[in-house]
Amino acid sequence: MAERTAPAGETDLAELRRRAAGIRVAVIGAGAAGLVAARELAGVGFAVDVYEAADTPGGAVRTAEVAGVRLDLGAESFATRGGHVRALIDELGLGGDVVEPGTGAGGAWLAGLPGGRTAPLPKGGILGIPATPFTADVRRIIGWGGAWRAYLVDTFKPVLTIGHAASLGKLVRSRLGGAIADRLVAPVTSGVYSADPDDIDPEVAAPGLGAAITKMGRLFSAVDRLQRERREVAKAPGSAVQGITGGMGRLIDALVDDLATHSVTFRTATQVERLEHDGAWRVVTNAVAREHPDAAPLDPDAVDLDAPEGADDRDDETDDPAYDAVFVATDEGTARRLLAPHVEGLAPAPSHDGPSVAVATLVLDAPQLDAAPRGTGVLTVPGSFRAKALTHVTAKWAWVGDALGGSRHVVRVSFGAQGEAPATDELSEDEAAQLALEQASAMLGAELAREQLVDIRIERFAQSQPAATIGRRSAVEAARSSVIAVDGLGVAGAWVAGTGLAQVVPDAVAEADRLRHAVLWRGDDS
Repeated sequence: MAERTAPAGETDLAELRRRAAGIRVAVIGAGAAGLVAARELAGVGFAVDVYEAADTPGGAVRTAEVAGVRLDLGAESFATRGGHVRALIDELGLGGDVVEPGTGAGGAWLAGLPGGRTAPLPKGGILGIPATPFTADVRRIIGWGGAWRAYLVDTFKPVLTIGHAASLGKLVRSRLGGAIADRLVAPVTSGVYSADPDDIDPEVAAPGLGAAITKMGRLFSAVDRLQRERREVAKAPGSAVQGITGGMGRLIDALVDDLATHSVTFRTATQVERLEHDGAWRVVTNAVAREHPDAAPLDPDAVDLDAPEGADDRDDETDDPAYDAVFVATDEGTARRLLAPHVEGLAPAPSHDGPSVAVATLVLDAPQLDAAPRGTGVLTVPGSFRAKALTHVTAKWAWVGDALGGSRHVVRVSFGAQGEAPATDELSEDEAAQLALEQASAMLGAELAREQLVDIRIERFAQSQPAATIGRRSAVEAARSSVIAVDGLGVAGAWVAGTGLAQVVPDAVAEADRLRHAVLWRGDDS
């Protein structure tokens, strides 16, 4: 880990480490948020134990060998906005391996248009809303009739004097009509948020859109203005997303290696049952919970048995240590279950379950995909396919094709959305593979035979309710305010930060720094 400087408003690093000596913190959850938080806390000298229910760290950043090549099964890239993720990657020594997605194959396509048509997804736009309906790529989707209807309604309807609308879907339908809402906006919100546009708050999903609407009075004009403003801000070269040669799992590996230099202890395959507080915080796991005497014991291979001398002098209780603080970086359901008994007014379960998504990663011997017939991937019009999206991985990331060689291709087929379980859930492994292959064939416009399937891996993800869902932001802000009002508690993760590393990473850093400051200066009014 690079040498740190003391955060603004605090004393020098030597003084921080003096104060940190003997302070012990539990981090629950070893996804990106938990690992980043552990790094911040350990960096000033806290003794940190990380608890993870899964066998390995990573959370949504999952990797595994498929057909002999290590591939991303979950997050495959990071958004470049803000520069936070790239800064972390650079600090961990991976900056030289950052790569841009390929452009030679073209962008994404839309499938499931009337008549079974497919077409390239129009370039530009905000959440699928174009700045004008008359460009060739938009007319290809909605036709001349749809283009003129959208233009005339937006032009001759009374101007929008208050730009904020509660529902993206209702806003688009009322101003531009159903063709744009159903064929352009819905595929984008389904693919990005796993949600219907009627459930999306446009100001959360597209900050600044409401202000642009208020200034311009017309939705098309507002989208055009916001696009131009964004282009002015983002004049630096580069893509909106980037990846890492060898996969995003290398970021997790680098974080774990970095934490090892600070003797951070990992307790994987360890489900946290509850938190207790008796003047100190205690983490009760499935290995020590009194109401689960038959639970499997803690795996000794998951514990750092070579910790430096003195590391276990903090109570010398490896099964039930006392902590000065607890940082919860799990999914929403687990976080609420653990925190609610100690946080006034915090509901013990989410008000709504988030979407469940299954991602099928297929490795294919398929020369017919060499030409990338659908660019880097496909979004589907909701209801037209059993899958919601496909990524042609080898068309998007050159390193994957290089690793596989020949005419082997990787495609990822995604199933499931808000209120809709993945179509693979009730299928056998063989049936799920057949369904993924059939959906890929239809979306790519290339018949893929079963004998061309070299290997497949299907991963299921339980996502948080999308951050852009109507009312979600205020509910999450209230939940976090309640948590941080309790001395010694911190919370992070996608359910409070929003989905994606570009949101999760800076949020975890900020919350870890807040908790660190609160613990270091506890009882000190200076």
